[in-house]
Amino acid sequence: MSEPYYTLKNEVFANFAYYAAISTLKMMAMSLLTSRERFVKNAFANPEDIQLGRDKQAKVTLTDPDVERVRRNHLNDIENIVPFVIIGILYVSINPSSTTALWHFRTFFFSRIFHTIAYQLPLPQPSRAVGFAIGYATTMSMAIQFLRALFK
Repeated sequence: MSEPYYTLKNEVFANFAYYAAISTLKMMAMSLLTSRERFVKNAFANPEDIQLGRDKQAKVTLTDPDVERVRRNHLNDIENIVPFVIIGILYVSINPSSTTALWHFRTFFFSRIFHTIAYQLPLPQPSRAVGFAIGYATTMSMAIQFLRALFK
């Protein structure tokens, strides 16, 4: 009987688990950056939150460009990291080459780091688009490989 796929003894799963975990932590960090930006700019989305800021007379602000930039970046992470984790779990089940799998996981993670840097600085386009496209293509590659194995 072979080893189960979903154990840290399986190199592919162990590598996936590592990159899924750090990608998820990166995504979670974006919510903290959004909160930080709200406090720095005293730009709160809810009236009750204004009392936490410096200016108790501030108004609800949903349009601060700096807060919105971080928030959109966070939403983009959610839209990309969640599918990566779901597809990655399926991808591990086809027992891919450990080298190929590792490159998929690394490429995705570093594309998200680059995307965030390009979004927050901001770097001129198509920088951010390239970061997004590389991560998206990586997740699509894993999904296609899974579907091909499923329908063999």
